[in-house]
Amino acid sequence: MLDYIKDDEKYCLFIDGSNLYASARGLGFDIDYKKLLESFSHNGRLIRAYYYTAVVEDQDYSPIRPLVDWLDYNGFTIVTKPTKEFTDDTGRRKIKGDMDIELAIDMLEMADQLDHAILFSGDGDFRRLVEAVQRKSTRVTVVSTVQSQPPMAADELRRQADFFIELNDLANEVARKHQDPQQYEQNSGPTDDGYDEDYEEEAIVEHA
Repeated sequence: MLDYIKDDEKYCLFIDGSNLYASARGLGFDIDYKKLLESFSHNGRLIRAYYYTAVVEDQDYSPIRPLVDWLDYNGFTIVTKPTKEFTDDTGRRKIKGDMDIELAIDMLEMADQLDHAILFSGDGDFRRLVEAVQRKSTRVTVVSTVQSQPPMAADELRRQADFFIELNDLANEVARKHQDPQQYEQNSGPTDDGYDEDYEEEAIVEHA
């Protein structure tokens, strides 16, 4: 999968949590993060795997927290910030949690130390980030999908990247096998189902 990365090359994973979740769901599967980390650790020298997500902090129970905690203990570097809640012109409450700036800063700061950066996102806003990282002589791979409806990978981002990996082609390697929830949690971490209601970048919550 990463055959173009040489054994002595250093690289990092930068995972846009909500975008990867939406991409996988659009293809009909969930991500097994233990398998994902194993799949992307075979070539070169993996320096760090960053995972970015916003978290609702004023709830008694946050559905994404078990996943975040599991990732934090199992080889991922977690970057979070509180979501922001506001009311739009129609009176609906919106929960917003955009992690683009945090991801961009980390990738730019790491670029001088890397031969390769692997971005798990199809967000076209990252095109200029990819261009800036490439100017530092760091190659960039984008992992997303054009096979969902609608496609999650922006065309301009695909064109800018040095390599593009179709997420659907990785399904056999990184998809979560549905099994007993307790067994899954012990082996591969909790699910990221919390994104359904609260963690997409502009999830809408109707007033009660």
